[in-house]
Amino acid sequence: MNQMELSVPYDNGYEPEDYMLQEDEWDRDLLLDPAWEKQQRKTFTAWCNSHLRKAGTQIENIEDDFRNGLKLMLLLEVISGERLPKPDRGKMRFHKIANVNKALDFITSKGVKLVSIGAEEIVDGNVKMTLGMIWTIILRFAIQDISVEETSAKEGLLLWCQRKTAPYRNVNVQNFHVSWKDGLAFCALIHRHRPELIDFQNLKDDPLGNLNLAFDIAEKHLDIPKMLDAEDILSTPKPDERAIMTYVSCFYHAFAGAEQAETAANRICKILGVNQENEKLMEDYERLASELLEWIRRTIPWLENRAAEKTMIEMQRKLEDFRDYRRMHKPPKVQEKCQLEISFNTLQTKLRISNRPAFMPSEGKMVSDITSAWQGLDQAEKGYEEWLLTEIRRLERLDHLAEKFRQKATNHETWASGKEEILSRKDYESASLMEVRALLRKHEAFESDLSAHQDRVEQIAAIAQELNELDYHDVASVNQRCQSICDLWDQLGTLTQKRREALERTEKLLETVEQLFLEYAKRSAPFNNWMEGAMEDLQDMFIVHTIEEVQTLIAAHEQFKSTLPEADAERQAILGIQQEVLKISHSYGIHGDLTNPYRTITTEEIAIKWDKVKKLVPQRDSALQEELARQHGNERLRRQFAAQANLIGPWIQTRMEEIGRCSMAMEGTLEDQMTQLKQYEHVIVSYKQNIDKLEGDHQLIQESLIFDNKHTNYTMEHIRVGWELLLTTIARTINEIETQILTRDAKGISQEQMNEFRSSFNHFDRKKNRAMDSDDFRACLISMGYDLGEVEFARIMMLVDPNTSGVVSFQSFIDFMTRETADTDTAEQVIGSFRILAADKPYILADELRRELPPDQAEYCISRMPPYSGPGALPGALDYTAFSTALYGESDL
Repeated sequence: MNQMELSVPYDNGYEPEDYMLQEDEWDRDLLLDPAWEKQQRKTFTAWCNSHLRKAGTQIENIEDDFRNGLKLMLLLEVISGERLPKPDRGKMRFHKIANVNKALDFITSKGVKLVSIGAEEIVDGNVKMTLGMIWTIILRFAIQDISVEETSAKEGLLLWCQRKTAPYRNVNVQNFHVSWKDGLAFCALIHRHRPELIDFQNLKDDPLGNLNLAFDIAEKHLDIPKMLDAEDILSTPKPDERAIMTYVSCFYHAFAGAEQAETAANRICKILGVNQENEKLMEDYERLASELLEWIRRTIPWLENRAAEKTMIEMQRKLEDFRDYRRMHKPPKVQEKCQLEISFNTLQTKLRISNRPAFMPSEGKMVSDITSAWQGLDQAEKGYEEWLLTEIRRLERLDHLAEKFRQKATNHETWASGKEEILSRKDYESASLMEVRALLRKHEAFESDLSAHQDRVEQIAAIAQELNELDYHDVASVNQRCQSICDLWDQLGTLTQKRREALERTEKLLETVEQLFLEYAKRSAPFNNWMEGAMEDLQDMFIVHTIEEVQTLIAAHEQFKSTLPEADAERQAILGIQQEVLKISHSYGIHGDLTNPYRTITTEEIAIKWDKVKKLVPQRDSALQEELARQHGNERLRRQFAAQANLIGPWIQTRMEEIGRCSMAMEGTLEDQMTQLKQYEHVIVSYKQNIDKLEGDHQLIQESLIFDNKHTNYTMEHIRVGWELLLTTIARTINEIETQILTRDAKGISQEQMNEFRSSFNHFDRKKNRAMDSDDFRACLISMGYDLGEVEFARIMMLVDPNTSGVVSFQSFIDFMTRETADTDTAEQVIGSFRILAADKPYILADELRRELPPDQAEYCISRMPPYSGPGALPGALDYTAFSTALYGESDL
């Protein structure tokens, strides 16, 4: 018990902050207020007589009647119930001083430290010292032990008054002086506990009448002596606080029995409040779990859909939708999942602390079910982006092949146009020998041209086959066109063979041949084919992904340019043949039609095509250089992304290791660990801008269709997964420390005990994965002094591992150890509280619950209590025993 120091002389008032029986400060320079002295004399005299009359005596003058110490010792024996030393019966001054000292020594033995109060001053009749001593006795034996909701002494008495008068709207108790002047507070206290004694509703605004009414009723019916006159209270602006407190304390003790019921009601309100809060947390968990599982259920089919689109635009739209999902839709769900796990752990901890059964979510809504569903989401998501990029590359390749097929097919169809009609002619039947020979030579040139086109037809067929293998969306039209080209090619081959046979038969009849024209035709046709092939190659589309591939194309182009001088020499030679024809014609005077009957291309056409080849060469140079510059830009993007990723990846790993070390550290308190983890959390949140910047670089890479990066082993997917794991780990670790703090504070576990538990766990956590298997857990318990049989160990395992996973987590270990070392509320305590409200009846009525409990908690009990079916039950009787055992999971309602 805390000692109280009391020093004198006596001051004019008791300050509000001195309610805990702390040291009273006395000012020797102040005089006792006459009005307050009168009130204290009367109040303290009446209070002393209320106890002395039990011994058949009383006092008349407080400073005179205690001077010999006899009645002072008698008063202390009555109020304490203890025997004091035998008093001295002599009438000498030293006899009186000895008796007073015995009384003062007894007061000191009760934890009150008396300062400056001497027996001589009491014997001399010092009124201030005598009143101060009586006030000390009142504080110690009438007020100190008053306790309301963890408050005591004056504060507890004031809180009791406020709670009892709260339903009375015209009563506002804020102190022990002016709040009592109108008499309504005294009337309200009486009416609250004994409503039959006073008609509170009809009280008038009459302070004098109200005070006299309350004092008279208290004296007559409550055995509370009249300690003050109403005129004394109204005669001063501020009644004496000690007098009012003494008077009110008598009311408190008179209604002590009712206080017991109120205490029981408070216990029930507290327990029911905890239960209602837990039910609200359970409902919130069920709702959030259902929403998250429904979102996962809707999202997985979308991610598992691998139906490829037919065009590049549609596939790029799918890629953009996936980016929106990763950046906008999934991150909030990651946070919801983390918060759901935290809420579940917090709820379970609160249930364990309040000795309630563990919360079991609805089927399919356990944290493990949500984790399993989330793993299914991650599995579905894992290959979706890779599939999208693969499809985009495939469609890009298909578009390139389709365009190449169309160009080659168009060129071939242009070349083959009209050839069937030409080969079907029978012009040789009416031709001269020269004309027949010309036709034969022309046909030989055509065959040479036809043979040269064989590779083109094979290329067209090969491209069409590749488009079929890659599942090109318009493959039907490609196959149809390819089939038409092949059919025409076969037909041209058949017609060519037939025409050659016809011309050779005719050639035997015709002998004149123009060798020079024939040579021109033979040389010009392959050259023309070479020019067409060169133009086709120079205009050919290309697609590359690296600098090396571009450089390979540039080298091939340079190789082509090196063949141009040889081709130009061939062109000059072909043109020289035509010049030779003109020269011979001029030299020998040949007249007539000098048109070469065998040629397939004129010199003018050769000149036009040659000029076109020369123009296409620099254009090809420019296109290749532009592509080289683009690939250099792509390489810069790769290096930029790799530089950041190679920093961020190890940074995330380092933070994970720091968090792991902090969560298992033995140094410092849990609050120190929490502070360290909060600092880590702040650093991690601040680092988010680096992740966002890397996401921006990754988007630039994807928009540039860059599919590989040899400068780093980290992909954006690796960084995302690591970042999400880091956020989840820091949140879960903070929650674990908060749970340990909550458990420690609720169970009264000291920091040394918590460190001992953690040390034991770390020692037997052999795999260092924050979990012990059953053998390690058994060894840990044995090392801590448990005598374990198989049955007892099986029972403990059911407590720490209800899911039979085979391992014991650190939180489960802490919960078990705190349960073993701390006391909790029990069903028997709640039943005892209800029994007090029910006046020892085995049942309770709804009216009794509504009278003693707040409205919402009273209705909560009424709606859940089963009817009482025992003997002597009244209609509407409720079974509070069954309700209390069900509240702690010991039975079912």
